[in-house]
Amino acid sequence: MIEPAGKEDVQEVMPLLLAAIGHIAYTLAGTDDSREAVRILSNFYAREDNRISYKHVLVDRREDGIAGMLLSYAGDGAVALDLPFVNREGRRSGARANETIAVEAKEGEYYLDSIAVDERYQGQGIAKALISAFERKGLEQGYKRLSLIVEPDNARAYALYKKLNYIEDGSIQVSGSRYIRMVKHN
Repeated sequence: MIEPAGKEDVQEVMPLLLAAIGHIAYTLAGTDDSREAVRILSNFYAREDNRISYKHVLVDRREDGIAGMLLSYAGDGAVALDLPFVNREGRRSGARANETIAVEAKEGEYYLDSIAVDERYQGQGIAKALISAFERKGLEQGYKRLSLIVEPDNARAYALYKKLNYIEDGSIQVSGSRYIRMVKHN
């Protein structure tokens, strides 16, 4: 069942989120230490004022746990959602203190930040169902344009997005890597 995530889901959502965003997690956390990054991002997940807040997460909940998660938000507020990361106490002295946090979402778009499905549940249509819920949420909030980014070498995800009628819309540099921007008119 797809539903909004809660603060209590942090232990199950965080590994999925980290798998989805990879090295971007270290930029957001402002550290190269994986344990410290998990601690920092888990704290941000429990808050409501930032891009990885539980308030922006949908989960596919099963009897034995969370099968998948999707993180999304309105591009109109993206800059404000990144400020807590930029201004985080201790960030200014970390290994990644000078690394810029890229604003991935554009104004007027509803943005799919990240999606991941637990490997035990892959191939069961969960990603497609989560994306459908994301699209409905964007429409309910009045957005006619949806967007996301995908790594150029993630052929499986790229093929899924193309199948769901997302089209390429340039590229963006995030945490030192190039991503393909894709959009869909809702």
